Amino acid sequence: MVGFGDLDLLTLQQYWWFVISLLGGLFVFMMFVQGGQTLIYKLSTNETEKTMLINAIGRKWELGFTTLVLFGGALFAAFPLFYATSFGGAYWVWLAILFCFIIQAVSYEYRSKPDNFLGQKTYEVFLYINGTLGVFLLGVAIATFFSGSEFKIDSNFFSHWQNPLRGLEALFNPMNYLLGFALVFLTKITGAMYFINIINHKEIREKALSSIKINMLLFLLFFLVFIGWIFTKEGFAINENGIVFMQQYKYFYNFLDMPILLTLFIIGIIMVIISVFNTVSFKKTSCIKTGGIGVVLTVTALLTSLGFNNTAYYPSTYDLQSSLTIMNSSGSHYTLMAMSYVSLMVPFVLAYIAYAWYLMDRVKITKEEIESPNAHNY
Repeated sequence: MVGFGDLDLLTLQQYWWFVISLLGGLFVFMMFVQGGQTLIYKLSTNETEKTMLINAIGRKWELGFTTLVLFGGALFAAFPLFYATSFGGAYWVWLAILFCFIIQAVSYEYRSKPDNFLGQKTYEVFLYINGTLGVFLLGVAIATFFSGSEFKIDSNFFSHWQNPLRGLEALFNPMNYLLGFALVFLTKITGAMYFINIINHKEIREKALSSIKINMLLFLLFFLVFIGWIFTKEGFAINENGIVFMQQYKYFYNFLDMPILLTLFIIGIIMVIISVFNTVSFKKTSCIKTGGIGVVLTVTALLTSLGFNNTAYYPSTYDLQSSLTIMNSSGSHYTLMAMSYVSLMVPFVLAYIAYAWYLMDRVKITKEEIESPNAHNY
C-alpha cells in the first residue's frame, strides 16, 4: 500500500493545494452567514422577525469562523512563503478583513446582553459591515491571485512589499472589484436561501424570494464579467526551467488542459443556477443544499486551477520571477507528508459538522420559539 511518504514532493504540493482550495470553497459557502447579516433589515418588519433572522445565522457563524481558521492554518503550514509574503506584506488589507470578522464575533456575543452600553443597533451595524465590507475586501484580496501584487522575494527568501499601502493598493485596480461584488451578491443569495430553509415564517420567505431575484441578476453580472476578464487576460505561467512569463489566455487554457476541473466548474455553476430557479419558481425550501454544493465545486475548481498546470498562484507585478508557485513556496517533503496523515481526519471533522448542522436545523425557527421566555436569542 502506497503511503504519503512514498509520494514525491510535487504530488504532495498538489495534494495540499487542492485541500486548501476545497477549504476555500467550503468557506465561501459558509459565508451565507455574512450574506444573511446584510438582509436582516430588508427581510424584517419588527423586532421578533429581526431576532428570528439573527438567531438563524447566529447558530452557524462559528462554523464559518472555524472553516476560515482551518483554511488559514493549512495555508500557513503547507505554503509558509505565501503566508509570510501576503499576510506579512499586505497586512493592511488583511487587518481590515480580520477586523470585520472580529466585530462579527463580538456582535453575536453581546448584542442581546442586558445593560449593553452600545445598544443592539450598534452590533447590528457591525454585522452589516462584516457582511458587506468584510466579504468585499476578501473578494478583492483573492482577485489579486489573478491580477498580481507588488512584492519581491530576495535570495534569502525574505519577502519585501513594494507599496506603502500594504495591500490596499488592490483597491486601485477596478478589475479586482468584480470578484468583490460577485462574492457580496452570492452570499446574499445563499443567505436568503438559508433563511427560506430554516425559518417557518411566510412573510420572511416571501421577502427572501424577492431578494434572491434581484441579487441573482447582480451576481451573474459581476461574476460573468470577472470570468470573462480572467479567461481573456494574460496569465502568469511557468516554463520547464521554472521561469515565470506572461501567457495570453492562461487561465482559460488551464481549464481546457484540465477537463476534470472544467467539469467541476461547470457543474458547480449549473447547480447554483438550478437551486435558485427551483427556489424562485417552485418555492422549494431545501435548495440551499444544492446551491451550497455548487458553490463549493465552483470555488474549489477555480482556486485549484491557480496552482496547477504550471501556474503562479500568487504573482508579482513588481518582479515577475518573485511570483509564488506551489513548488517554490511550500514546506518540506517531511512537513507536507506529516500534515497529509493528519488531513485524513478531515472527513471525520466534516461528518461531525454535518451531524451538528442536522441537529441544529432539525426544527424550524418559528415566531413562537423566539417569543418564548426560555428562548436563547443572539
